[in-house]
Amino acid sequence: MCAMSTPSLNRDYARSPYWLATMPQLRDRSGRQLPDVVDVAIVGGGYTGVAAARKLALQGAKAVLLEARTLGWGASTRNGGIIHPGFKWGPQALVKRYGDELARAIYAETLEALELVSGLIRDSDVEAELRMTGWLELAWAPSHAAEFPAGASSLEAFGMRARVIERDDLRSEIGTDAYHGGLAIDPGGVLHPGKWFAGLVGMAERAGADLHERTPALSIRRQADGRFVVETARGAILARDVLVATNGYADGSDPSVRRRIVPIGSYIIASEPLPADLAHEISPTGRAYFDTKNFLSYWHVSADRRLIFGGRVSFLPTTTDRTARLLHRRMLEIHPQLAGYRVEYSWGGKVAMTLDRMPHVGRLGGVMHATGYSGTGVLMSTYLGTRAAEWLGGGEPPALAQLPFRLIPAPYEGRPWFLPIVGELFRLQDRVALRGATERDRRSSDPEGS
Repeated sequence: MCAMSTPSLNRDYARSPYWLATMPQLRDRSGRQLPDVVDVAIVGGGYTGVAAARKLALQGAKAVLLEARTLGWGASTRNGGIIHPGFKWGPQALVKRYGDELARAIYAETLEALELVSGLIRDSDVEAELRMTGWLELAWAPSHAAEFPAGASSLEAFGMRARVIERDDLRSEIGTDAYHGGLAIDPGGVLHPGKWFAGLVGMAERAGADLHERTPALSIRRQADGRFVVETARGAILARDVLVATNGYADGSDPSVRRRIVPIGSYIIASEPLPADLAHEISPTGRAYFDTKNFLSYWHVSADRRLIFGGRVSFLPTTTDRTARLLHRRMLEIHPQLAGYRVEYSWGGKVAMTLDRMPHVGRLGGVMHATGYSGTGVLMSTYLGTRAAEWLGGGEPPALAQLPFRLIPAPYEGRPWFLPIVGELFRLQDRVALRGATERDRRSSDPEGS
């Protein structure tokens, strides 16, 4: 008997972010006169840079933001729209790495980040489609589900609300039988990242921030008097301090940061709007979803009832069309009830991974950075941009500044030639994790379709 084939993907989808198509249009901020001298020059015009520019303006500092393309061009309008406290590593792993006191301090900063973002949206009446519905981690393998009870206890000890969802009860949380259990966690939720970014830009400019587009920073050099010269394509700026906020789009303007960041592609598709009953069947509680694979998937149902489905599908050079096919197939493996519904958008962007898979803030050669969010960027970029600005203004550094920011241990100048090797290792780990699972689960384990 022949296996049923996966329904084919329509080809008439937009090859651009859904968020960009449905967010307020930002006015052009290119070609404006640059200042000669500033207190702080910010390199990068995403969440981190704009949040820092806003806070510096509120503190009375003269700051200039330099964006090579257009504001929000990178991950700020290309991400999955999921906001969740925490890191790649759970509380137990954090304690083992950093000790109890520092682990609790850095975890608390992620809760502060959630309060900051949700508070700014609320207090400034930003129409960001914020829904504090929590999130559900889904066990790709039985061994992952076995770890959930201990994980829930450790999360509770760190101030989170968490409960284990047994496999037989998963349908109360998500419309799929593809996983071996779940861990439901609050607080957290979803938002429209483009609308949130537009709101953040508005807040920054109302505070007096000076934002410039199409002005790439070419180099940063320190003078004998301690100040910095930032060379741009449109002239030089003298700055007391510099904040590099380029994240996964780090370039040659600050090689010391670039050598500590690995840009990894993450890709997303958005379906057409779904019928209300189907949207509710897929997501009865409106949560955000992650699974526990190394080649992870993440998804949620948007405010207009589209399935926003993303994941890491390739560590090789790839195309939007190829990743759309892979994501569509993976989406149907999880939610076969979506067969026959069209994909309307497909896009990709770069996630900045670090050696320890933790975000970092600090100084290298005197230049401040806030970067390397490793999948936590929607929350932590706004938070660390804000905290970096406070630090530059004389405030206390965040607890995350205590983490060492290590170099990638390979000959590396920003082109991650080693990612295919890492990808093969991750794929092998995902397959090994499925030992003891059903043959159906094994057949869907290969993210590349080989």
